[in-house]
Amino acid sequence: MAALTGIEPKNLWRIFEGLCSVPHPSKKEEKIIAYIEKWADSNGFEHEKDEVGNLVVRKPATKGMENRLPVCIQGHVDMVCVKNSDTEFDFDIQGIQPYIDGTWVKARGTTLGADNGIGVAMGMAVMESNDMPHPDIELLCTLDEETGLTGAVGLSPNLLRAKVLINLDSEEWGHFTIGCAGGANAHGSFKYEAKPVCNCESDCKNYKLTVKGLRGGHSGIEIHEDRANAVKLMTRLIYEAMEKFDICMTSIDGGDKHNAIPHECFAVVGVKPENEADFKAFVVKFFADAKAEYTKREPGMLIMAEPCPTPARCMTKEFQTRFIKSLFAVPHGVYHWSPDIPGFPQTSVNCAIVKTEADTIEILTSQRSSLESEKNDISNKVKVILELGGATASIGDGYPSWPPNADSHILSIGKEVYKGIYGKDAVIEAIHAGLECGLVGEKYPGMDMISFGPNLEEVHTANERVDIPSTEKCFHLVGELLKNIPLK
Repeated sequence: MAALTGIEPKNLWRIFEGLCSVPHPSKKEEKIIAYIEKWADSNGFEHEKDEVGNLVVRKPATKGMENRLPVCIQGHVDMVCVKNSDTEFDFDIQGIQPYIDGTWVKARGTTLGADNGIGVAMGMAVMESNDMPHPDIELLCTLDEETGLTGAVGLSPNLLRAKVLINLDSEEWGHFTIGCAGGANAHGSFKYEAKPVCNCESDCKNYKLTVKGLRGGHSGIEIHEDRANAVKLMTRLIYEAMEKFDICMTSIDGGDKHNAIPHECFAVVGVKPENEADFKAFVVKFFADAKAEYTKREPGMLIMAEPCPTPARCMTKEFQTRFIKSLFAVPHGVYHWSPDIPGFPQTSVNCAIVKTEADTIEILTSQRSSLESEKNDISNKVKVILELGGATASIGDGYPSWPPNADSHILSIGKEVYKGIYGKDAVIEAIHAGLECGLVGEKYPGMDMISFGPNLEEVHTANERVDIPSTEKCFHLVGELLKNIPLK
């Protein structure tokens, strides 16, 4: 491959490019875990897996550091798999194609997987290094973070020996994360009710509706920016069309990850021939109105209606009405703002996925909150809305928040080291996105934890990118922290 040569640190980018070459979607991490195990063997590192498949790699302390607290560097090996609709790519069998664009590393038409491949690569590069003093270190590679943190949920309480954890899954350089929101998904399944006889061929002019070109984004990082949600826009378009025309709906499909704001959505509808011209004009006006509402936030937005082949089925009017009304009522965006931190979302909902199957239409939403009670409240509200529309609905187990610890020793060391290097204070924050630290803390009470990372932008989208200069700084900071770990 060698697409990332010439940027520093060379061994870190070499390792990251190697990780990119191995398919590693969520729930399909066998290949990437085997790749890291082979790497560990080639370096003579001890390694071990727990029952769910989380991998820990160990390296003894360098000379003179044996009496320091053992440290775990942690990242997750799975990635969000999103591609542009015009990109042919199979995440199960193809490696990501990274390339350098100025000061950024990007991927060609897909997510890059720097969330969290860059953190894993950083940990591997630390362990490979022969000139970086450190105490006993472990590299913890967790599974399936992106679809519910199930690797961390199943983490064995006997796998780690460390007393300090450095999580490298944060996305804004110069920020130390010391707490995060908890989350839970809600799922609704509507039984597809089709007309006994579909007369679309003779009675309707059929159109494929498209909403695309949206920015999308990470539902824990960008939810407060009020970016457009393709599923919600499409649902609104269909709802308003139903109020004006005799619409016959066949399908709706949008979004593909619970933690990604949907950037595309597609639907198939039929309209009476006598309403065809008015319907097309309505879609044009709807697009103009949506562009005006989102102005600079969504410069690439495109909404259109294109003639399409006659579908094999369409929904009954009764089912179509209650399904669309239910999906229309599902909330999206910030539900409550923090009363203590201006501009910080306390509780939010991401209307993440709608998918038309053979016999059902599946809905998935993702709720986040710093407060367990509000997480449960908004999840129950979504569940009730789906049930009122006739769906069978449920709420997943979710994951806990990570309460901030202002007295953390590793935080104190990090603040001092950061200021010593850069001459200014790091930003200390809690975030609305979910991190595995809360779950690790449940399994290992007393674990002293901090999270940081380089600058990543547009994660969970095909525009994902990682900043090269801040990655080098982040790697250097990890090394300096390891030198300053306190005595046992």
